[in-house]
This record gives sequence, structure tokens and C-alpha cells, in this order.
Amino acid sequence: MLSPNCIELEVEIKTLIKVWLKVLTSLCYCYFISSNIPKGILRLLSLSPILYLFTILPFQLSFVLPIGITSFFITWLTNFKLILFAFDLGPISSNPKISLPLFLILACLPIRITQKQKHPLNQNQSKFNLLLPIKTLLFGLFLIGLNGHIKKKVFYPTITIVSLYCSLIYLLLDLVVGFFNILINSLFGIRLELPSNEPYLSTSLGDFWGKRWNLMVTYILRHTIYIPMRILMSKTILGPQWAPLFGIIATFLVSGLMHELLFYHVTRVTPTWEVTCFFVLHGVCVVVEVGLRKWLGQKCRVHWAISGPITVAFVVATAAWLFFPPLLRDGADQRSIEELNNVVHCVMKKFRGSNFFDPHF
Repeated sequence: MLSPNCIELEVEIKTLIKVWLKVLTSLCYCYFISSNIPKGILRLLSLSPILYLFTILPFQLSFVLPIGITSFFITWLTNFKLILFAFDLGPISSNPKISLPLFLILACLPIRITQKQKHPLNQNQSKFNLLLPIKTLLFGLFLIGLNGHIKKKVFYPTITIVSLYCSLIYLLLDLVVGFFNILINSLFGIRLELPSNEPYLSTSLGDFWGKRWNLMVTYILRHTIYIPMRILMSKTILGPQWAPLFGIIATFLVSGLMHELLFYHVTRVTPTWEVTCFFVLHGVCVVVEVGLRKWLGQKCRVHWAISGPITVAFVVATAAWLFFPPLLRDGADQRSIEELNNVVHCVMKKFRGSNFFDPHF
């Protein structure tokens, strides 16, 4: 007889399948119907019911990880890709039209076909694939360490816990996107953009956010927020020289708001706007970096051995201050660990029999 935890897991899996079937069905509508509507406002209006549906879909789920992945993949990235699609832009543009399977994959997953002539990251694909097993091992070890801390078996200093959370987020994104990259490359023979580019080697905040961290999000925000705002503001009193700075602030603000929505999906708690403050703070710091670089030129260059650790330390410190507290206060981290433990328990019980089930795992 299934335990209550296993029954709950089974219900969640069935709900997750239904949610993603709704996603695929909605994207088929976008492919067959919306793509035949002239690009622009009319096509965007035809997509508005889908944008709304994708925003509320995570509320149908109850487990932290499925909610987080669905919110990130669908509510954020897919919705923004569809906004670009409304104007025949972005990775799922209807000009030229791509096949339905490729449209669904590029729309649903945080992946993008590499532009070989523009991105040197292709040279790092083999290195990235070789590092995946190591990252998988590290993810497992860090998860075990965090599990011990949450269950009060091991106590770590605050800086260690924050570093663990930062590392787990980085590794989880790389592993999930890296897995899909390998799968899609095997099925379709296409090379995809890497999920990240060694963000721990960043030498500035601009380098971290613009060239190394979560490159799919960087691409989406650049084309949906930064470029349109830069073009719009260059026609105002700011002019083309200062318009990029306004575009940077707007981009970080939108990123903060989307993270607030993602956190709200997970916690179901009224936003405290700490996450938005985190991203606005980083946006202001990037603007200061750009301004100093324009003002001082090469004089403001700091050796990477100094700027690198300062950059990483600033990201970790501000994340501990503003980014993680909304999740930790709600206990989302504890719930996610408990849910992963329940998955392991239920799988063991399913394939090895109830005698192997250990509730104290």
C-alpha cells in the first residue's frame, strides 16, 4: 500500500503532466493560428490568452521544484519568447518558419540555437560536457550537506549556507539546461547556446550578468527590454549616449519583478520586494561601472585577481541580504529537500519493496 507521501507524489506527477499538455496544446495554437496573423499588435492580442494561461499554470502545482521549473521555463521564458514571436523576433520567429517539433522545444525549454559567427562559446561545448559529471557529483554532495543542515544534524556558518545555495542554483541551472542541450543535440543535430559561461570567473558585475550568468535569460531580457528601451530613450532628452544606462536599469527592474512572480508561485506569500531591490541594486552598480569606464577609460581597469573575488563576494553577500530571505522565511528550501527525500523513498519502495523504505533517510 502506498504511503501518503507517495500518493501525494503520484498526484503531483499527474498534475504536472496535465500542465505540460496544456502548454504543448497552447503552443500548437501559437504555431498554427497566431503565426498566420500579421506580426505586431494583432498577433500579440491573439497570444494574450496564452500569456495569461502560462502565468497562472504554476498555481496548479504544489511541489517546489516542479513549480519553480514551470514558472521559470513557461511563465517567464516562454512568455517572453512569445512576445518576441508576436513581432517575428527571437528564437521561435515565424520568419523563416521552423518545424513544429523544433518550435515546441525552443519555446518550452531555456535553450537557443548557437549563432556560430557571433559566439565563441561553441569552443567550450566539449569542456562543458566533460564537466557535467563533475557538476552532478558536486550537486549531490552539496545537497547532502544542505540536507544535513536542515535536519539539524550538521551546523554550518551563515556564509557557508549562502555559498551552498548559490552553488546549488548555479549547478541546477547548468545541469537541467545542459541535459536538454545534449538531448536536443542528439535528436536534431543542432548546437545550442551554453547555459552559462563560468560565472565564478567574472571580473565585474557587467561581466557576470551580461556574459556569464544564465545566458538564455540574458538574451531574452536584452531583446525584450534592453534594446527596445535603449532605442526608445535615445529619442528623448537622454540621447543615444545615456539611453543604454536607462535600458540597463529597466532590464534589471523587469528581472526583479519576474523573480518576485517566480517566488510568489513557489511560496504563495505576498511579495516583500526584497528580490526586486536586489536586482535594482545590481542594475545601479552596473550603471556605475559603465559610467566609470566611460569617464576613466583604461585607468579604471583593476587586475582580475582583485576584481574577480570582489565581484563574486558582492553577488553572494547581496544575495544573502536580499535574494534568499523570502524563500528561507517561507521554508521553501526545507520543503524542496523533503520533497526530494520523498521522491527517493517512493522510488525505492516502488522498485525494491516496502522493506527497503526507511522513513529516517
